[in-house]
Amino acid sequence: MQEVTSSTLVFSTEALTRGLFYLWRMDRKWLYGLTLRQLSETVASLGLPAFTARQIASWIYNKGVAQIEAMTDISLRGRELLGRDHCVGRTAPSAVETSVDGTKKYLFRTSGGNHIETAYITDGDRATLCVSSQCGCRMGCRFCMTARGGFGGNLSAGEILNQIRSIPESDALTNVVYMGMGEPLDNLDAVLASLEVLTSDWGYGWSPTRITVSTIGVLPVLNRLLDDSRAHVAVSLHNPFPDQRASVMPVEKVWPVAEVVRLLRRYDFSHQRRISFEYIMFEGFNDSPAHIRELARLLDGLKCRINLIRFHAIPDSPFVSPSPERMVAFRDALTAKGIITTIRASCGEDIRAACGLLSIRQAVGYGLSAPNRP
Repeated sequence: MQEVTSSTLVFSTEALTRGLFYLWRMDRKWLYGLTLRQLSETVASLGLPAFTARQIASWIYNKGVAQIEAMTDISLRGRELLGRDHCVGRTAPSAVETSVDGTKKYLFRTSGGNHIETAYITDGDRATLCVSSQCGCRMGCRFCMTARGGFGGNLSAGEILNQIRSIPESDALTNVVYMGMGEPLDNLDAVLASLEVLTSDWGYGWSPTRITVSTIGVLPVLNRLLDDSRAHVAVSLHNPFPDQRASVMPVEKVWPVAEVVRLLRRYDFSHQRRISFEYIMFEGFNDSPAHIRELARLLDGLKCRINLIRFHAIPDSPFVSPSPERMVAFRDALTAKGIITTIRASCGEDIRAACGLLSIRQAVGYGLSAPNRP
């Protein structure tokens, strides 16, 4: 495979060729990413036997074929009918950038002609992929680069899963986190479909305990995520005081975090499923003893953990991260109040792959076209 490199950035000519093939097939629907129910509806619409749905699922999820023609236990007529309006789908990343710490950031082109970024992170025996669920984000959080880039559209379930299965490290992954670009609950149908494929016996057969879905707390549909999947859930909290949280997260004015916590209390997190709260720390804004007390009050009695995250500077931001010593003291104070609290290691900051740094504007930096927006 020939590669063109620039610093740590690598373009694969094979990937680019596949990308052109993908654009050529944009008139056809992807089978990849469809649930068993959706595959059943597809084969029924074509007049094919019902068992064809499981055959297709086996070929695309278990055997990983790239062409409908390779599904040899489906009749020739059946393959011809499928091929008229469908293709298997999937596309290779168009570029990859590697950090000094081993983190990799992959660039994928979407069906809308935009680009998304995906981060691959290793830590000892763990290999985690941070996937995007949207191109950009509509939530407008002031500390996030993704929000600054605007919104370029939802990803399909196939485009979400494609990030997981189309990187070279796919088979080595131990965990997947829906913490990349976008708000997963703003694209919940596609997210739930991708989770179903990931965890079903006819799909990839992953344990839900390997998967975490992050959200700012979209109250109208949060219960659907909790009821229709068994994945871990991480809530972006960042400040327990409503007025302060609203100043950096506009969503607080619509779906207050206190109401999010109230809903979470209706669910059982005492077994394998975990609920956690993400807390990016900003010096002088959310790191005082008053914040510790309010966090303890807000989360009192809820079986959960807090993940403290160092703020990664973005251009023209008034925020800075507290010192490591202050973060440790904050962690220890919360732990003393009975809340399991950890400090998340920062990875890939030099390639802008760390928390809050993924951005559709990076497409320009890769030498690719700027994002399209509806």
